[in-house]
Amino acid sequence: MKKIPMRMCVACREMRAKKDLIRVVRTEDGLKLDRTGKINGRGAYLCRDAACLSKAIKIRALERTLEAPLTDELKDALESEIGHDGSAV
Repeated sequence: MKKIPMRMCVACREMRAKKDLIRVVRTEDGLKLDRTGKINGRGAYLCRDAACLSKAIKIRALERTLEAPLTDELKDALESEIGHDGSAV
């Protein structure tokens, strides 16, 4: 039986399968959305849930974890990835 890699969401702090989460990575160019999970750099994971995205933005979880500011472009990319309309943010 193959082991399933688990990661923790920075907003809700729940352990989930890595493939069920969205990875945001800090590179030399700033924060980026990592759809492949293979970009070099410090990464943080977020559930594919609008409530988790709202909470992460509100408590600045991604910014604290990655020690970099969250840009509007990245917020928009995360909202479109989750299918969030942006009304709660």
